[in-house]
Amino acid sequence: MNIRRLLGLDTRADRYAYAVDSAAGYTSARRIPDRWVATTCGYCSVGCGMFIGVKDGRAVGVRGNPDHPVNAGVLCPKGLSEHETIQAGTRSTRPLFRRSRAAAFARISWADATRTMAEKFRDVQRRHGPDSVGVVSTGQLVTEEFYTLGKLAQLGIGTRNYDGNTTLCMSTAVSGYKRSFGSDGPPGAYEDLERADVILLIGANIADNHPILWQRLDANPSKTLIVVDPRVTKTAMLADVHLPVKPRSDLALVNGIIHILIDSDLIDHAYIDEHTDGFDTLYESVREYTPDRVADITGLPVELIYRTASLYGNAKAAFIGWTMGVNHSSKGTETVNAINNLALITGNIGRCGAAPFSITGQCNAMGTREAGFTSSLPGYRKFEEPADREALATIWGVAVERVPTSRGLAYPDIIEAALEKKIRALWIIATNPVVSFPNYGVLKQALETLEFLVVQDGFETPTAAMAHLVLPAAIWGEKEGTYTNSERRVSKVNKAVEPPGEARADFQIFLDLAGALGCRDELFPGWTSPADAFEEWKRVSAGRLCDYSAMTYDEIEANGGMQWGGARLYTDGQFQTENGKARLLPTKWEPFPEPPNAQFPFVLNTGRTVEHWHTRTKTGTVPILERLSPRPWLEMNPRDGRALGLKPTERVDVISRRGVIRNLDLRLTETVGSGQVFVPFHWAEANANQATQSIVDPISREPNYKQSAVRVERSR
Repeated sequence: MNIRRLLGLDTRADRYAYAVDSAAGYTSARRIPDRWVATTCGYCSVGCGMFIGVKDGRAVGVRGNPDHPVNAGVLCPKGLSEHETIQAGTRSTRPLFRRSRAAAFARISWADATRTMAEKFRDVQRRHGPDSVGVVSTGQLVTEEFYTLGKLAQLGIGTRNYDGNTTLCMSTAVSGYKRSFGSDGPPGAYEDLERADVILLIGANIADNHPILWQRLDANPSKTLIVVDPRVTKTAMLADVHLPVKPRSDLALVNGIIHILIDSDLIDHAYIDEHTDGFDTLYESVREYTPDRVADITGLPVELIYRTASLYGNAKAAFIGWTMGVNHSSKGTETVNAINNLALITGNIGRCGAAPFSITGQCNAMGTREAGFTSSLPGYRKFEEPADREALATIWGVAVERVPTSRGLAYPDIIEAALEKKIRALWIIATNPVVSFPNYGVLKQALETLEFLVVQDGFETPTAAMAHLVLPAAIWGEKEGTYTNSERRVSKVNKAVEPPGEARADFQIFLDLAGALGCRDELFPGWTSPADAFEEWKRVSAGRLCDYSAMTYDEIEANGGMQWGGARLYTDGQFQTENGKARLLPTKWEPFPEPPNAQFPFVLNTGRTVEHWHTRTKTGTVPILERLSPRPWLEMNPRDGRALGLKPTERVDVISRRGVIRNLDLRLTETVGSGQVFVPFHWAEANANQATQSIVDPISREPNYKQSAVRVERSR
């Protein structure tokens, strides 16, 4: 008898999972679950449907949901081993407190922890003002938790200085969409990858970092794939056309393509006239981006630029996707606007296969963007719009004066304010800035300057080691709510097991603090579960672009998720601007802020690897992922390696003006161009942010993680 077929484990993903289990040394008897719990993956924004296998109260396996519309049962290596994160030995399991960083942590009860937190926050605010407390959250909370936290931070604690780690990865896409279309929200859907005849990926290595999306793209038999990336990534290797642009020249390339399309009359005049504003100004702005000048800026042959423009301009349905290669730049928002310009002037939006599509990073970065309180009010409302504030005040039953009239500080500015002692207390939730924040030296000094630091996380992290108060939180698999993925699909997240020790769901922690602050009954009357937050969020989002009002948990689960706005946005050519037209915005390429020189001759690029996730808080605990990728490395072109007398597998250091990334395994490879080097950003022990800069996009406030000037030396 085929026991795996009997259990329903007969998909390709499950055969891979069985191999993972075998490699980890599990026996089949230990792995047969008592029950399977349907949920959504808690890693990236693709939003794969899956089941968690539970045996004797423990998560013992996962398998893809073959009926889920996103992934049809297939999972990536991280998803296939995700259950391992739940019982990791590095889980945070009890509240800890110390009065100073010189003291040792001691156990504290939850009642004392929330009371202490409330008293410390109020004391700091009494002495330094309401905005002297900062809150930094994450795109890994469920939407119900994020919405609850926003109300608590801005109406309960009473600080405007609340932001999330999504500012470190997705705020550029948000700002670009808002400027072009009047609202955030990716216009397209994953199906477009299967239906487009031309797919242009800019700074997006989806074959490695979003492999389920790659499978959907690869299933398109008639597509022409164009990849713009300085590195010869796995995605670039599989492309029909690869454009190995010089670092941070993507904006000039897009403007150059627009220039060629206008001059060649490969634009949609009717769409431009009926649905956009600003074409004449845009045309004037791109006239300087001649093919010869763009070739000089990008390092590409003129013929290749023309070929790319021709492919895109003659496409029946053209899709543009991007990720961190665009967003991690001080010109990122303008680059997103240029991408939107390109889609708009060719009418490639609101149609099947045609979209400018931001591929989000974290599992619920989209949900946090919708629920607001950071760069916008909930439901994509505007701080500066009186009617928006009044609508929320009415729903919440509070005086309209309590609703903020402007956003507070963004994440990087909160850190700068801590350094300047304007922020005196900080609450960090489910993010690890000691590893993930740029320019580590500045971040460390800022955290050490704080009077009171609270870190709430499911794991013991380097950031938690700097805290005064540590709050242990439940993680994926231990709580309930919803995530929204990159195609605006709201999917259900379900609890499979109990959290370890004294850890609590973030939702419960927020309600407990509200009780200690004396605002629970006012802000969260009768709330006991995330479902209560979901019901209020439905009323808040009703009639907005991100309308949840018709959704129920049961329908979400029955449909494998539900897309707000339908399959595609802007199908009628009506945008969220004052006159209903999209804005064509001039953009200007500039050299990156820290060019190489004789002392620092290389341009550092940072990014991800398929095996690991963010700062390895989760994946660093999974044996098979650690075996697949045990150590950090540096990629360098062989010509540069020979010039420095370096050999493959040697240990090297990367030095910038700010610090040193130590003890990297050297990989000499043609995947990076001469004069460039690449380091993955996941490892705390070889922290890429020892070398990165504090420079941010002036519009989105997203850091310029790439293009730092460095040199490379043999490790001592």
